[in-house]
Amino acid sequence: MLPAAQPKAGSEFSSIPQKGAMQMMLEPKGIHVEIPGSETLMLKQLVLDFSGTLSCDGVLMPGVAERLKALAKALNITVLTADTFGTAARQLDGLPVTLHHIETGRDKAEFIAGLNRRETAAVGNGRNDVEMIRSAALGIAVIQPEGCAGELIAAARIVCSDILAALDLMLKPLRIKASLRI
Repeated sequence: MLPAAQPKAGSEFSSIPQKGAMQMMLEPKGIHVEIPGSETLMLKQLVLDFSGTLSCDGVLMPGVAERLKALAKALNITVLTADTFGTAARQLDGLPVTLHHIETGRDKAEFIAGLNRRETAAVGNGRNDVEMIRSAALGIAVIQPEGCAGELIAAARIVCSDILAALDLMLKPLRIKASLRI
């Protein structure tokens, strides 16, 4: 069980699961990250790829469900997928996410275009995630057991070793600050 973080003054949250001693900087309806020498991020949307990003061979990666539940207290979470293995709905059942089936990377980019891009973080691992990652205020590439497209690594603002590290960035936003400061 992860220890609970203390809420930020004025926050509506009473507790949010977290690993480690660093306090989360979650604000009602968003995650605020001041980046020295760059723009301040105020994230309200998290858009995730499923196949190869949240899952391996169609099975949700261990630890993902708990992190999605914690993040849903601050972010609206959407999962976009072509559902290569046909398992996304079953694997995400009961989690606080909205699932959208898509066909192409262009579909993902168009979905991001319908959101406030300046309030959106996106995470993916595939070639069809490149435009989605480029379009978001914070684009994160993950290198999972199914691999990661080289083009995506070049497009991302941050590259993480796996999905848990990427989700933990949102739960511990000072990590984002450390990676993006100028």
